[in-house]
Amino acid sequence: MLTETSSGLWCAAGRFHIDPWEPVERAVITHAHGDHARPGSGAYLCATPSTTLLRHRFGPDAVIESVPYGEVLAVGDVRLSFHPAGHVLGSAQIRIESSEGVWVVAGDYKRASDPTCVAFEPMRCDTFITESTFGLPIYRWDPTHTVVDDIAAWWSANREAGRTSVLFCYTIGKAQRLLAELMRVTDRSVYVHGMMLAMIDAYRESGVAMLPVAPVIERARGARSAVRSFAGELVLAPLSARGTPWMRRLGDVSDGFASGLMRVRGVRRQRGFDRGFVLSDHADWPALLQTVTETGATRVLTTHGHAEPLARYLGERGLQSGIIRTAWEGEPSSE
Repeated sequence: MLTETSSGLWCAAGRFHIDPWEPVERAVITHAHGDHARPGSGAYLCATPSTTLLRHRFGPDAVIESVPYGEVLAVGDVRLSFHPAGHVLGSAQIRIESSEGVWVVAGDYKRASDPTCVAFEPMRCDTFITESTFGLPIYRWDPTHTVVDDIAAWWSANREAGRTSVLFCYTIGKAQRLLAELMRVTDRSVYVHGMMLAMIDAYRESGVAMLPVAPVIERARGARSAVRSFAGELVLAPLSARGTPWMRRLGDVSDGFASGLMRVRGVRRQRGFDRGFVLSDHADWPALLQTVTETGATRVLTTHGHAEPLARYLGERGLQSGIIRTAWEGEPSSE
């Protein structure tokens, strides 16, 4: 039902691509991260909650159609529907049904609860295409509340020491999840890099409750206004801001990174962060295996990340398994 092409996954019966990495006539999108939603296609189809994020990314002229979760749409000779993936706001699994059976393309997903998006919904199918960003047994997540408590304690200790807490995280999904999760332990405002404001606003437009934020804006050269002290404050920033002149505004800082990548000590040391917080928007190893079982699929294709070891593990346990390559092999995860 789906074949690999130079532009990505192609459904000939429906005349559409799924998460293409090149401009195509019609793109069906799982979610708004840049390795899944690329600009330039003639038309886009997504789950309704993803519309606001895609509009911010693609601009007012992009042709974006949307369908509520669970609503079945006839597209060519297939029946298509979107179902919650629990990854970020609007993230969706794509279910495709025809006379050949049922396929589900999961996109990126997680099984942990997240106040910023609808929880993952297991879907029965014949063929399941699963991500494998963290498809190794070493990747196992702690409960979210313990990680958030750890972040709050780090922030508190830095405040007592007069330092600024700079927490690096992804602009879509992770920043908003942190702002929502921290509401459980504080009502303090959080400062953010200006690059994050648009997507935070998009989440608020969608009704997601988060801590109040204020931007950290770099002073224009030659400006004589008083320099604001950020000592004791928490600042969220994208990784791209690390080591830039923008950081000079923040004074004495302690920096951290919120990512599943921080599970591996060698990665933490290599990246050189003061703290690594293991908080991921992807499924860990047990959740990947749980999800495969719940789908009831007899064939599982793996993609994104550690695809080969996960496919090999599933094949050894009697499933038909294979690998789908993407244009993003070796790219940093947008997790």
